[in-house]
Amino acid sequence: MRTVLHNGKIYIERGVFCEALLIEDGYIRAAGTNDEVFDAATKPSAEMLDAQHAAEQGRQVSEDHDAEPVGGVRFINCKGRTVVPGFNDTHMHLLQFSEFIAGVRTEDATSIDMIVERCRDFIAENPDRVKNGVHAMGWNQDLFTDEKRMLNRHDLDRISTEIPVVLERVCGHIASANTKAIELLLAQSGGSVPAVEDGEIEQEADGYPNGIFKEGAVNTIADIIPKYTPEEWYDLVIEGMRYAASKGYTSIQSTDLGFSGIKEEDVFRIMKDVRASGRMAVRYRHQCAYFTIDAFEESLKNGEYAAADEEYDMDGGMLTIGPLKLFADGSLGARTALLGRDYADDPGNRGLVWIPLEEMHAYVKMANEHGIQVITHAIGDQAVRNVLDAYEAADPTGTNPCRNVINHVQITDRECLDRIRDGNILTAVQPIFLEYDIHMAEDRVGPELAATSYAFGTMRREGVHQSFGTDAPVEDLAPLPNVYTAVTRKDLKGEPAEGWYPNECMDIYDAVDCATIEGAYMEFAEDVKGRLKPGYLADLVILDKDIFTCPADEIKDVLPVMTMLGGEIVYERRA
Repeated sequence: MRTVLHNGKIYIERGVFCEALLIEDGYIRAAGTNDEVFDAATKPSAEMLDAQHAAEQGRQVSEDHDAEPVGGVRFINCKGRTVVPGFNDTHMHLLQFSEFIAGVRTEDATSIDMIVERCRDFIAENPDRVKNGVHAMGWNQDLFTDEKRMLNRHDLDRISTEIPVVLERVCGHIASANTKAIELLLAQSGGSVPAVEDGEIEQEADGYPNGIFKEGAVNTIADIIPKYTPEEWYDLVIEGMRYAASKGYTSIQSTDLGFSGIKEEDVFRIMKDVRASGRMAVRYRHQCAYFTIDAFEESLKNGEYAAADEEYDMDGGMLTIGPLKLFADGSLGARTALLGRDYADDPGNRGLVWIPLEEMHAYVKMANEHGIQVITHAIGDQAVRNVLDAYEAADPTGTNPCRNVINHVQITDRECLDRIRDGNILTAVQPIFLEYDIHMAEDRVGPELAATSYAFGTMRREGVHQSFGTDAPVEDLAPLPNVYTAVTRKDLKGEPAEGWYPNECMDIYDAVDCATIEGAYMEFAEDVKGRLKPGYLADLVILDKDIFTCPADEIKDVLPVMTMLGGEIVYERRA
């Protein structure tokens, strides 16, 4: 069946819009005025013998798109609304986010007491779900109005002493655990505190863990609580995808392997099972975190990467396998991001090196020799320089043919930005991080370095390929707040009124492109998705407000009316 979208303000590219689209077999076949597209719908097809009648009827089609198709053509009246390509989140964690929306919510908690109360209530209301323990993510001590400190085991013991409780900080680089969880961990390690090569387990004066686990130790303690079965994950993932579609996403690029506490084979199986079910509401691309060179090499030789051509869709398909995911440092909020100078509010501390430099170089070299892209988490300026060193060493051409990516790219000086531009390095950024970071970044790094950081406007103006993500569940899986913060440089309350370093604002066209076509470019799919042009996939979202003309402060509140994936409706907001 053919579908005609008409009476819309359909975004083609900067400053260019059309009224209507013709969709067939999942692709856009024509774009133009209402009359042009109605006429295009008259061209013969095996499924539509009375197309001329359909087009004539379409010119007077009912405003209700649920009306019976006319002559084999479905007409959708956009009623003047704005239509943009489906949004593409270029870095998030779908399994974690699906678990997050099904669990206790701590992301907006303003006190330790509030977290304790919410967790107690959740346990009382969901006894079956918490029978093995409570694992959640989202708290942020900087939002506390009483004690701005990390949660410790004594705080979490107030939630329960009977079941393990592990609560990860919003960044995922720090977790807090109760005494029961610590007891189970010590039992596993023969009674002693286990050594964690790339992390830290804080201890009290007597050597007993105080409940605060950092960096690599986060997974060590989180793994104490048994995860869902693959069958349970299957249902959670479908709900997570539906949530994404409801926000206007049609593509997500997700780090779940190595970041969800699930066995490698189960992560891949879950996603393949969801694809086989036909219930995917968004397209999914793996970003694969392997924490040993040997594990990555095995995947290249005998594992998922070796079987990529047979097991995965290409050219913007429903399920693809993408880059190797690496980590160069921690987070700014936890003061573990790697800086080139001491933290302004923590003298003597420059953050943590997550992966030794020699090892990083080996990973990148191995990946690129096999034609595999690399995306590396780097937040501090020294971490960014370390990643650039590895990328440049692996690329003698200086053209970045594998499209290697630096993820986050928060703290940068002018040298970092020049090297990113000159090396044609891709960046995956999360403008929504400004909601929190504008209130603490200067305290962490000082005003001089802050002035050249979160440099979204500069990178865009200088031609850097830059795409948007949310790092969900670090932030909500929602694209429009990302667009808003990139355009305004304000938090969600509208502060500061003039924007934080407003020279780094980008205009609405650039922001929409970073949230759509640039995401497609990052996955080598820019010729098949990310635009609403003939030959492109019919992945699109109809919005309830014109984001190109509404006041910038209203962008964050714009919502999807309908999301289409390959021309099929996967979300529709009912009145």
